[in-house]
Amino acid sequence: MNLPKLNNSKLFEEAFTHRSYLNEAKLKIASNERLEFLGDSIISFAISNYLYIKYPDFNEGDLTNLRSLMVNTNSLSEIAKELNMGQLLKLSRGEEESKGRENATLLENSFEAYVGALFLDQGMISVVKFLDSALFPKIQELVIKKAFKDPKSLLQEKVQALKQGSPSYRVLEETGPAHAKTFKVGVFVGGKKLGEGSGKSKQIAELSAAKIALEQRS
Repeated sequence: MNLPKLNNSKLFEEAFTHRSYLNEAKLKIASNERLEFLGDSIISFAISNYLYIKYPDFNEGDLTNLRSLMVNTNSLSEIAKELNMGQLLKLSRGEEESKGRENATLLENSFEAYVGALFLDQGMISVVKFLDSALFPKIQELVIKKAFKDPKSLLQEKVQALKQGSPSYRVLEETGPAHAKTFKVGVFVGGKKLGEGSGKSKQIAELSAAKIALEQRS
């Protein structure tokens, strides 16, 4: 799938400009952080609206779990990778050398920033049309697989069935500016780390960590 073209080329450029590039190039243009902030909210709204209409029999918990699974770093970065967004990023030499184009957080941020730019450029109808191709089919896959059940609850059931106590969650790292932090969280049982995940909130990061822990124990 190709990215829809934007009428405003400056918005497109801004969506893929990382702040590290500006620091190094000393250019007086904006990074993608503000567009990322906008896109994050738009994606959450679009997914919520889609789920509410598409699955009228699902309860609030199921809808919340589905949305959380779709807006976490792992999901959005995978979609950004499929769209080759990493190749569009403008990065500093340091980010280039540390494989920034493959960095899950940078890819997630670029996807959110692009959605923010698309919204400003063409409005919500174009955003929904884009997400209908790029993101919504992933939701249907989760529903078919019944993978939307709360990973934290599933992990707790699995651990307790083995009489190993209850999982605990710990923030391992916080990155990014105050208005757009990314949290890395680890899930532990008996002091042993079972998995770790990232997200825009502690709750999303915990769900991601629990999901990874389940995958590693399956």
